[in-house]
Amino acid sequence: MTDDTTFAVADVARRLEAILLIVDEPQSLVALAAAVGAPVAAVRQAVASLVADYDGEAGGPRRGFELREVGGGWRMYVRGEHDALVSEFVNTQAPSRLSQAALETLAVIAYKQPVSRGQVASIRAVNVDSVVRTLLSRGLVTEVGQDSETGAILYGTTDALLVNLGINSLDELPPISPLLDDGTAGFEGEGVR
Repeated sequence: MTDDTTFAVADVARRLEAILLIVDEPQSLVALAAAVGAPVAAVRQAVASLVADYDGEAGGPRRGFELREVGGGWRMYVRGEHDALVSEFVNTQAPSRLSQAALETLAVIAYKQPVSRGQVASIRAVNVDSVVRTLLSRGLVTEVGQDSETGAILYGTTDALLVNLGINSLDELPPISPLLDDGTAGFEGEGVR
């Protein structure tokens, strides 16, 4: 094996890794060859090299994942001994989706903060106690003070909301006024009395 062949296999292996990291179904050697623009023989050799590397046969550590042939194709999998660890992590990290009521309540708090539950309830015209508790438990809103006149707890959003929205500050929220009906629908051509 010459240095040129070694470099070519290493280059094909790197490109294969990039593809194999994103696939969710096993890929045949032919499909992988087409994806990385290499001959099937080079892909077969690169796959064998990756399998040996991940298994620690190439002198490095045995990895927590493996490249496995399943159903006529190749895909990366978590090693069996780490299934419980990964399962626990995924189950505790996977956020569940917010209900429509929670999203509406969160929007009111984000745009009107600091705001009390009563104020949110009057805007939404429904009781929001349980929804606010859910948002508090998820760390999306927090208590930010108390209304001096009524003694009601005031709520605001947290940095966790900014992270989830992918913004740096609430100033990056879209302006709400262009989304609201100005109340003139159905009054075209009629004079306002």
